[in-house]
Amino acid sequence: MFDELGEFLGSANTRAAILGDLGQHVYLALLPLVIGVVLAIAIGAVAHRTRRLRGFFLVPANLIYTLPSLALFVVIPGIIGTRILDPVNVIVALSLYTTALLIRPVIEALDSIDASVVAAATAMGYRPLRRFFAIQLPLAIPVLAAGVRVASVSNISLVTVGAIIGTGGLGVLFTDGFAREYFAPIIVGIVLTLLLALVVDLVLVAMRKFLTPWQRGVST
Repeated sequence: MFDELGEFLGSANTRAAILGDLGQHVYLALLPLVIGVVLAIAIGAVAHRTRRLRGFFLVPANLIYTLPSLALFVVIPGIIGTRILDPVNVIVALSLYTTALLIRPVIEALDSIDASVVAAATAMGYRPLRRFFAIQLPLAIPVLAAGVRVASVSNISLVTVGAIIGTGGLGVLFTDGFAREYFAPIIVGIVLTLLLALVVDLVLVAMRKFLTPWQRGVST
């Protein structure tokens, strides 16, 4: 097995191709994460303020997250008019998944804020938009961060599925290995996917600590 790995990684062209797949994987996984976080915060803020709209947002979100990812990758081109192999399909699909996954945590995070804090900010003259970004959103980060960490791992995993329809990423190593019955690229793909998920998770933990200095010393 180690001989196979050494032979597989011994080529400079192979290593360059793997780095390219890794870079594409990062792009396809993290861009939807950013888009999904922004959309989920916007939708969650509206649902938090107008409780009658919660079901309107949460029910479709739950339905979207239950859709098989491969089916969504295939259906989206027909909806937005892209080619089946266009990476945009994966970005749109994973943005939907991320948004659907995070809407509930955003609402719960905003609900967890002490009402007296919000009332005090209002009494100090904070208008709703300023109050949200200066007070409510920062206080919601500890709860929201847990959902973002789950979404990041989910996206990194789901990008590998996109390789089945030829969109690239580390999943190419899996499809190539299975097609050739060659285990070296499969092992490399698994290891790099796990390492990427670990690195991203550690970065998110560091960001959460940086953005919530009042919680430093609390376990993650």
